[in-house]
Amino acid sequence: MQKNKSNPRTARLCFVGDIMPGRKISRALRANPGHDIWGRAQSLLVSCDGVIANLESPITEHGGRWREGMKAFRFAAIPEIGPALKDANISALTLANNHILDHEETGLRDTIELLDKLGINHCGAGKNLEEAWQPAWFQAGDACVLMISFTDNMPEFAAQPGKGGTAFMRVGEEPHQLALIEALIRNERRNGADCIILSLHWGINLRPGPSKRFRRFARQMISLGVDIVHGHSAHLLHGIELYQGGVILYDTGDFLDDYWIFPGIRTDRGGAFIIDLERGKPHRIEFHPIKQQRLATDLAEGAEAERILELVQRKSAALGTPLQRSGQKLVANVGGAWTTASSGDLFRLPPGASVLREDSK
Repeated sequence: MQKNKSNPRTARLCFVGDIMPGRKISRALRANPGHDIWGRAQSLLVSCDGVIANLESPITEHGGRWREGMKAFRFAAIPEIGPALKDANISALTLANNHILDHEETGLRDTIELLDKLGINHCGAGKNLEEAWQPAWFQAGDACVLMISFTDNMPEFAAQPGKGGTAFMRVGEEPHQLALIEALIRNERRNGADCIILSLHWGINLRPGPSKRFRRFARQMISLGVDIVHGHSAHLLHGIELYQGGVILYDTGDFLDDYWIFPGIRTDRGGAFIIDLERGKPHRIEFHPIKQQRLATDLAEGAEAERILELVQRKSAALGTPLQRSGQKLVANVGGAWTTASSGDLFRLPPGASVLREDSK
């Protein structure tokens, strides 16, 4: 994709976390095609130039299930979910996660075929190793956007030269890992990318904040030329870090699913992270609180919205990012307007705090 040199390269991108439209959500949609999945959040999503999310489920009618090892949960969504994804203004999905092969390679192929038919860009998984690592290109507003994606979850799902699966890589700072990503970035900048996104399905479930290793890696990615790091996998909201003009969303939480809520751990709280681009670079970020309920997503309100806003504001402050309240959202300027905490001031819970105290209120 070649960019138009005369345009201002502006865009409004919305980043959300995991979307798992299988099981009860698919059954509800099949029983009632008018089932409202997105609620009032839809107006927020369609107000942007594009929405980026993690698809935490294949979309397939294939009945076969992955049985090459132990796995507690296997998901699949029905093809009727396709129009709903379009209704949510989704421009690009990452498929690099620990569920995309739940219904075997056939399920992955069905998913790719449907997304291609719908015109929804995707990356992070494919029919072979080369295809799994192929970036996704899409136009958002005046900006030409490139998305790279990989996961450090479920190595058994890793694509091989002749086998479908995910773009899998351990999160680390080994020279060969950094060289691979740097080469991708350098090549795609030459090809005309205004904004580069790295979408990561990383880390363990229910961790309340990023580890030191993840923070070092994310900062290294920004230093190499990534503009936005889009994290997901923990099922919990993490803080936002602004670093060298880039934005790091360590975990964007859950956006749509039918998961059982763990006692005291609020995986039903999510958010919409909206980033405005100017000249292809992050300029301003907004966080809008989201609440999942009744097999759907909606804007959070009242006391629930206050708790989510306070949580993200506090976690971001611990990462050196001051977010300001503006009505029912949090905002910050990017573009070098803020400096982050020192590299040694990494996320840590207050003395005596626990996962429950972080997310259970």
